[in-house]
Amino acid sequence: MKQKDILLESIRTGVALSLKERIKLTLLLCGPAILAQMASTLLQFIDASMVGSLGAGPSASIGLVSTSIWLIGGFCMANGQGFSVQVAHLIGANDFASARNVLRQGLTVVVIFSLVMSVIGLLIAGPLPHWLGGEEAICSDASAYFRIYCLFIPVMQLTFFGVTMLQCSGDMKIPALMDVLMCVLDVIFNFLFIFPTREMTVLGMTFTMPGAGMGVRGAALGTGLAEAITTIVIMYFLLARNKDLAILKHKGDFAPDKSVLRKASKITGPMWFQNLVMRGAYIASTLIVAPLGAVAIAANSFAIIAESFCYMPGYGMGDAATTLVGQSLGARRRDLARSFSWITIAFGIGMMVFLAVIMYFCAAPIMGLLSVDADVVALGARCLRLEAFAEAGYAASIVAFGACIGAGDTKVPAFLNLISVWAVRIVLAIILTPRYGLMGYWIAMFIELNVRGALFLLRVRGEKWMNVYNKQ
Repeated sequence: MKQKDILLESIRTGVALSLKERIKLTLLLCGPAILAQMASTLLQFIDASMVGSLGAGPSASIGLVSTSIWLIGGFCMANGQGFSVQVAHLIGANDFASARNVLRQGLTVVVIFSLVMSVIGLLIAGPLPHWLGGEEAICSDASAYFRIYCLFIPVMQLTFFGVTMLQCSGDMKIPALMDVLMCVLDVIFNFLFIFPTREMTVLGMTFTMPGAGMGVRGAALGTGLAEAITTIVIMYFLLARNKDLAILKHKGDFAPDKSVLRKASKITGPMWFQNLVMRGAYIASTLIVAPLGAVAIAANSFAIIAESFCYMPGYGMGDAATTLVGQSLGARRRDLARSFSWITIAFGIGMMVFLAVIMYFCAAPIMGLLSVDADVVALGARCLRLEAFAEAGYAASIVAFGACIGAGDTKVPAFLNLISVWAVRIVLAIILTPRYGLMGYWIAMFIELNVRGALFLLRVRGEKWMNVYNKQ
């Protein structure tokens, strides 16, 4: 048995874990989780840089609908976590049969939901860019990108569902490897679909590289196909190979049970609300930034992608926190849950601050990898240097939220996000953006991220967030 599995088994069986062992288990889980986040971020970076080579217009068309895509993705992610948190609790309690039942029922629910979301997205794809205030020149590409994305929503939903289930069972390795696979496939497909057939020279040899020349549409199609292939592999490992959750080896009912749905709704409901709050705020920010023109839209979109390299350890540590806190509370070990929450928060802050320093000094070169437009690069670099000073607060909010999810505590965190994003970021953005342009919006975001970090640290400092588990 691997060391990670031995330590996880110690949580479930009540064996005492020293501080050194808790730190070791945290690092064993977060390592693959961070790799998965790196791969996911690299996927966005690849898409953005390939499309960025086409100019500011195509880049702005994707940036215009990106917040709407995040909104849909947030709903899909919340659906999976409504069931995966229950699975973490049941595995922590050594009730593997019930964990598999929750998996089956969750699979039924998320498939139905994703099909409905796909249809809705296809219906609004045409007018959406106009609703968001996009310039006429970029609306056609924006609609096409969003339409292709919506065709692959069921695939994306299964990806999120499979990944969160594997992670909550303690398997961080397979999701990480699958994200790497997705990146490799995305590069291949994008290379073929985005650019036209052209002559290329490599190591002195000239040859004809075939290409579909689809531009923005090719980026969406390439990513969708990469995700579809990866999802098949993820489902195989989850349903057939996972030692705790392989439902193909055990018979069971896929019909949703009221008690399971009720517990899922207590977790998912507030997360849906939070998604509306957060993604709605991002859409509002698009409306605020859109009048600034294509350069500002592209710089904003690329800077957000570039900044996401700082997020990687935070979200990876947040995934580890969800698993460790969830299994600890399932095993009725509150002291261990609290300890893991602070260990993961401390590591998350340290790692993100380290990357923030690099981002500050390398802002221009990083932006240069995403765009060939000098104005876009210069403006985006200024935004990144400012945001480097907000990464500690952002890290605290990300990892603390992951710990809260592990306890099933999603209602209060959703409210904290509502207050932080709408009362601080959007209000300040409305005031500052007309005066200072895109930098005004990023100043508002800088202030808000630090406020949000403080709010989440205060939440985890108390006891109420862990009490939610006992009320489910």
